[in-house]
Amino acid sequence: MTSHLIVTDEDATRVITLRRPEKKNAITQDMYRAMSDAIDTAQNNPEIRCLIITGGSGVFTAGNDVEDFLKDGTSNADTPRASNAIKFLYSLAHNVKPVIAAVDGIAIGIGTTMLFHCDYVLASKTATFSTPFIHLGLVPEGASSLLMPRTMGHQRAFATLVMGRTVGADDARVAGFVNTVVAPGHTEAEARKVAREICALPAEAVAISRKLLKLPPEDLTRRIDQESHLFGERMRSKEAIAAFQAFFARKKA
Repeated sequence: MTSHLIVTDEDATRVITLRRPEKKNAITQDMYRAMSDAIDTAQNNPEIRCLIITGGSGVFTAGNDVEDFLKDGTSNADTPRASNAIKFLYSLAHNVKPVIAAVDGIAIGIGTTMLFHCDYVLASKTATFSTPFIHLGLVPEGASSLLMPRTMGHQRAFATLVMGRTVGADDARVAGFVNTVVAPGHTEAEARKVAREICALPAEAVAISRKLLKLPPEDLTRRIDQESHLFGERMRSKEAIAAFQAFFARKKA
C-alpha cells in the first residue's frame, strides 16, 4: 500500500483516502494500483457493505500526476495508456458495492470522471469539476464519453468534456452527478452518514437494485478500452506533444 493512500475499514464501510496534499492529491501509478486493490479486495468481503472515496478536506484530486503518467503511459508504444490507471477503471466498472464520493475542492480529469461510476456524490460548496482533456490534445477517459451524456445530457457533457468548462458544485447538483452540496470541510463526515444509511438497508436487496440501475460492466469496459486506444494515439499526436510542452513550460515559469 502506497503512503499516499490510506484505507480504513469502519462500521462496514471501507474509506479510501487520497493523501498527497503537497501535489493536490495528484494520482500516481502506485496510487491507482492501491485504489484498485482496495476496491477489489472488498468485493467478496461480506463485512464491507459500502465504499467511500475521499481526498480529505480542501482537495479531492488534481487528476493524473502528469510527469508520472507520461513516463509510464508512453513507455511502450503498443500500450500507451498506463496499465494501473486502466486497472483502477476496470475495478470501478466491476465493483458491486455502493460507492460514495466525498469531494471537497478541486476534482480534475479522472477526479471528475470517476464520480460517474459512484452511486452517491457529496460536494463542498467550494468544489469544482473539470475535464481538461481537450486542452492537452487528448480525449475523454474512464467511460466518461458514455456515462456523462447519460447523466447530464449531451449538451452539458459536450461543454464539460469537449469545451473543458469547469462546473461548480451547485451546477453539478443541477446536472445530476452531485447529490448533496455541504459546507467545506464536512464532506467526509456527511459521506459517513450516507454510508451508515446504506449499510442499514438489506444487503442483498441493495446489491440487486444497484445492479439494475447500472450499465453492464462489459459496456463500461468496452468504452474504457475504446477511449484508452484513442487516448494513446492522441498522446503521440502533434497537438498533444505541443500541449504538454506548453504545460511544462508554464510549470517552470
